[in-house]
Amino acid sequence: MSDFLVVGGGVIGMLTTLQLADAGHSVTLVERGQCGREASWAGGGIVSPLYPWRYTTPISRLSAWSEGRYPELALRLLEETGVDPEYRQKGLLYLRVEDAEAALAWAREVGKPLASVGADFLYTREPQAAPGCDGALWMPTLGSLRNPRLARALVKRLQAMPGVTLREGCEVETLLVEGERVVGVQTPLGRLQADRVVVCGGAWAARILVTAGVELPVRPVKGQMIQFQAPPGLVKRVVLMDGRYVIPRADGRVLAGSTLEETGFDKSLSTTARESLWDSATRIVPALAECPVVHHWAGLRPGSPCGVPFIGAVPGVTNLHVNAGHYRNGLVLAPAATRLLVDELLGREPIVDPRPYRPGHRGAGRAGA
Repeated sequence: MSDFLVVGGGVIGMLTTLQLADAGHSVTLVERGQCGREASWAGGGIVSPLYPWRYTTPISRLSAWSEGRYPELALRLLEETGVDPEYRQKGLLYLRVEDAEAALAWAREVGKPLASVGADFLYTREPQAAPGCDGALWMPTLGSLRNPRLARALVKRLQAMPGVTLREGCEVETLLVEGERVVGVQTPLGRLQADRVVVCGGAWAARILVTAGVELPVRPVKGQMIQFQAPPGLVKRVVLMDGRYVIPRADGRVLAGSTLEETGFDKSLSTTARESLWDSATRIVPALAECPVVHHWAGLRPGSPCGVPFIGAVPGVTNLHVNAGHYRNGLVLAPAATRLLVDELLGREPIVDPRPYRPGHRGAGRAGA
């Protein structure tokens, strides 16, 4: 029996497992499919909320802590696994921002580098950007990484850790509850028991928790994206305009996203979404119109009220914890969100005030409790 059983093998579940194993604990990680192949794979890899000044303080605090940890994490994983997550800190250009003054005021308040730049600056750094812009907002510290490679590196690292057991293709059918205490999970392969259970199931978290009588307001929100094959260097950094973005990779691929669709657990693709994404991307970088679209996919984000994740012990059920509901910012918030929960699990001083994320303070808990 493990010290901890983590349900869900996305970036949240894998980083939770990594930190617990680093601290010397035995951990079993259970994933219904393949680790890192749901929302963690489907996103774009921008290490910041898209418009960070529009978010609430709880999200901003986690984001600020997380952002500075990704360079270190990427280097660690490269050294330990040989898989490069391709962390790149090339900055971000915001085009046509309606609330630029609010953005600059936010940046001054939190000490974040953000500047209003002219057209010469914009087109010197991104010559193929949408023509006719008088200028842009420029955030030089923003980074991005290749999230499928991050997931691959995390899987490889966890597989090599003696205290970690990975069980992929193993769906949790129900949480096992004895009285007011969770003792493990039931799977098609049998019972798995642990001293404590942590649910990091992303969009599926509510489905898992309800088997223990716990209600969690987390729902799936579909996002579709497309990928162009472009000449390397056509797009050099993340460019954001009108709520849509393009993200370059080192090999020339350019991601464009994304949609927001309330369709339940449906991940089907639509021609309408593909055309809308193509239109947005080619307005941001017109030269992409000459590049083929080589991939189109969808993922399910774990939507939650105001996008603030639920992190902490589930009230009314002993030994049950949750880390879910990160909405569009799972990758962005992952280092801080997982560290905050691991601090609680191990009795350490929390990195930020945990109260805004506690399930019991935000309408989540055991039904009838």
